[in-house]
Amino acid sequence: MTTISLSAANTLPNDGPDGCLVGRIWLPGADGGPTPVLIRNGGVHDLTGVSPTLAGLLALDDPAAAARAGGGERLGDVEAILANSAHQSLDVNQPYFLAPADLQALKACGVTFVRSMLERVIEEKAKGDPDQAAEIRVVIGDEIGESLADVVPGSDEAARIKAVLTERGMWSQYLEVGIGPDAEVFTKAQPMAAVGTGAEIGIHPKSTWNNPEPEVVLSIAPSGKIVGACLGNDVNLRDFEGRSALLLGKAKDNRASCAVGPFIRLFDDGFNLDHVRAMEISLTVQGTDGYELQGQSSLAEISRDLADLAAYARGPHNQFPDGLLLFTGTLFAPTEDRDSPGQGFTHHLGDIVTIANPMLGSLTNQVNHTDKIPPWTFGIGALMANLAGRGLL
Repeated sequence: MTTISLSAANTLPNDGPDGCLVGRIWLPGADGGPTPVLIRNGGVHDLTGVSPTLAGLLALDDPAAAARAGGGERLGDVEAILANSAHQSLDVNQPYFLAPADLQALKACGVTFVRSMLERVIEEKAKGDPDQAAEIRVVIGDEIGESLADVVPGSDEAARIKAVLTERGMWSQYLEVGIGPDAEVFTKAQPMAAVGTGAEIGIHPKSTWNNPEPEVVLSIAPSGKIVGACLGNDVNLRDFEGRSALLLGKAKDNRASCAVGPFIRLFDDGFNLDHVRAMEISLTVQGTDGYELQGQSSLAEISRDLADLAAYARGPHNQFPDGLLLFTGTLFAPTEDRDSPGQGFTHHLGDIVTIANPMLGSLTNQVNHTDKIPPWTFGIGALMANLAGRGLL
């Protein structure tokens, strides 16, 4: 089986120590446990003196300044800890990286790009059957593809298009959230359930049509302020969601189906939301059989601005006292055939999925069935008990 190999060269952003990178490691030993850390000059530094949780750090007025000022004991070398974070070679007696998320809610926006919006419409029309997708894709593209490219969601033009498409029997719940006035925001996973770089990601064993969703993930403070960003994989079961939108929870929230990382890059003088708005996100899938898929997702093509998505998720009607990580949607919806003609892409067990951007680094995971990945057992209660036992609360 193809194995994951993690290093500073293939994981860190291109500008390395210039960015303010924070994350979490598992610190082994009787007095160990989940520990927020700062990546600096090749070292991994303890941030528990600033906050015992990453969520607490991100809630501060200036998280980047606090992290840089409060970086404490060097806990290890970033190269060594990355190498130990690949799931095949993991030594639990040595430090390894976790997902850069603890108490934050894990939320996601859907249908924020026209191309992927049309793929959701195709899933719906095909009832989750990949054999029907190719024919429907042609019909949908001919009927409405070009007409939606420049439509502003919630605009008068969007309302006019809705009326026309409804009359022609082409309207869809996915078009409703794609160009309608209300964005789709759903719960991707429970707090503490995300996996980090090097870990396995989960596909339900009953799924025969699924794909990765490479996305930028915004780190949002309890106040609603966007304080940083990282990469994410919103693993998706296209057949489940295509059968019924009410199966969205089953399509999206399964063991290890939410990957974020490798680190959160905090906003500072050299990195802000405009940098994120201009990002190109790359995705590579490498199969154990030599198969390779590559794709790009440009945030310049997003239908709703990132600040609007954040304000829609966290505003007068919904608060998050511990902050949230918000997946912002994907342009990438792989359609090229992998197995049978007309069936498009689906994962194989053992696929290595790498999502990358020069300013955020690379997030690498390997596909397995959800029932074969070790169960998630360390939740919020366990975290509180651990921190209390370490004298950090």
